[in-house]
Amino acid sequence: MGNKEKMYLERGKVLVQRLKDKGFEAQIVEHKEDVLSVVMGLIPKDDVVAWGGSVTMAQCGVIDAVRKERKVIDRDKVESMEAKKQIMREALLCDTFLMSANAISMDGSLMNIDGTGNRVAALIFGPKQVIVVAGMNKVCADYDAAFKRAWNDSAPMNMQRFPQKKCGCTGTAVCVKCNSVDSICNQFVWTRRCNPQGRIKVVLVAEDLGY
Repeated sequence: MGNKEKMYLERGKVLVQRLKDKGFEAQIVEHKEDVLSVVMGLIPKDDVVAWGGSVTMAQCGVIDAVRKERKVIDRDKVESMEAKKQIMREALLCDTFLMSANAISMDGSLMNIDGTGNRVAALIFGPKQVIVVAGMNKVCADYDAAFKRAWNDSAPMNMQRFPQKKCGCTGTAVCVKCNSVDSICNQFVWTRRCNPQGRIKVVLVAEDLGY
């Protein structure tokens, strides 16, 4: 473990306690290889599982595992936009929803930015539980830094996944606060506390993961 990862682990332990103080369930693991067993252990065998677009969950092998071992609501299995929208609506009533966070502030709050809003909608209300996996590279000092990370760093990086979309950061990766119809910066959600207590479960990873 390098010095950066040691710092991540020490800082993460502090953040875990602050998240717990705000009603989240929280823990930190050292490596992305540790994530799969932790997450699968949090999902009851009979749960119906859905997810928002999450590079982090894919990097940790969670999406492949739930497809094999749980009943899932999978928008990637359909092609038409109307079918995808219907599946995203159904996902709001799943048992377990999987996602990452665009940023986490050291006071124990989550910051997320969304285009359609289905991911942050599920975070707020609907699924019985939400599991958030995030690398410690997404942890910021405070609310302002988390907001800036979500908008100025996370969103332009995520736009690279959608070459068919065109907005202000296309071709530059520099956010200009555009008003494009293709913008993925439409919904900002700051989750200051978890209510009901324990519904949102946060798994921090002492590595760089996701966007």
